[in-house]
Amino acid sequence: MTVLRAGLLGLGMMGRHHARVLREIDGIELVAIADVGGDKFGVAQGLPVFPDVDALIDAGIDIAVVAVPTQFHEEPALRLAAAGVHTLIEKPIAHSVEAGQRIVDAFTCAGLVGAVGHIERFNPALQQLRRRLEAGELGAVYQIQTRRQGPFPSRVADVGVGKDLASHDIDLTAWVAQSDYESLFANIAYKSGRNHEDLIAITGRLESGVVVNHLVNWLSPLKERITIVTGERGTFVADTGTSDLTFHANGTIPAEWERIAAFRGVSEGDVTRFAFSKPEPLRTQHEAFRDAILGKSSDTVTLGQGLRTLQIVESALDGARTNSVVRL
Repeated sequence: MTVLRAGLLGLGMMGRHHARVLREIDGIELVAIADVGGDKFGVAQGLPVFPDVDALIDAGIDIAVVAVPTQFHEEPALRLAAAGVHTLIEKPIAHSVEAGQRIVDAFTCAGLVGAVGHIERFNPALQQLRRRLEAGELGAVYQIQTRRQGPFPSRVADVGVGKDLASHDIDLTAWVAQSDYESLFANIAYKSGRNHEDLIAITGRLESGVVVNHLVNWLSPLKERITIVTGERGTFVADTGTSDLTFHANGTIPAEWERIAAFRGVSEGDVTRFAFSKPEPLRTQHEAFRDAILGKSSDTVTLGQGLRTLQIVESALDGARTNSVVRL
């Protein structure tokens, strides 16, 4: 297998995990690291820690991972594209749609593979869910709901919960349903004295007709990472925090107790929790990125897909500020 020389920009919360996984992937050798703040988590393991992306490029890398704060994505991405380096950028692709479009254009013109780190697509529970939906196990899909809430992460200061977290739900919902967003309406709130929103609630419809709802916040002591898909034959519940997938089937046994039958609606059937292999999502994401570079079939999240997700999130934020329904 061809060995790709990898460089990592950013040694923060995600960067240290990228460093660990890059060292574990066949066909990739981590050869250079850069962070203006140095190696505060001690992950360099003998590699020099460079001050900027230019020094990273000078180390002779084939691929790069950009894991710096969102507001700093654009400049290093454009430098890496100009240097001919295939690049994986942590989500969201950029701080604005305009910046994201410049990144997409740069990598497209250079003929390079660019990807965005929407890691939830690679969660085993969601990958299982998508395969089962494709196989028709749920029948027609009616609704997709997500809940992504928990305490505020002090590491995020440059964007709100919409771009940082809701982008996960927008991307995974369109991917699981294999349908783009048609329209949406959103509400946002500022409850913690920060410059950016810390709560967003989105309701919308996909082009396929599926109704979607997303509840995302940094205000809850309860951490949830839940995706619920309801359809003709029952409901799938994916917990991406534990990578568990459960199916609640519609009942086929009629209720004999008249009082229950009167208000029950769809009756309760069997509940199945599936057993399946659970590889680390970050590893699966890097393997997909590697395979895309090598010209193999891959499910990597393209820059274009990452830009589309950012466009939808920005549309939701704009619609919330003007209290209007957004047609996409």
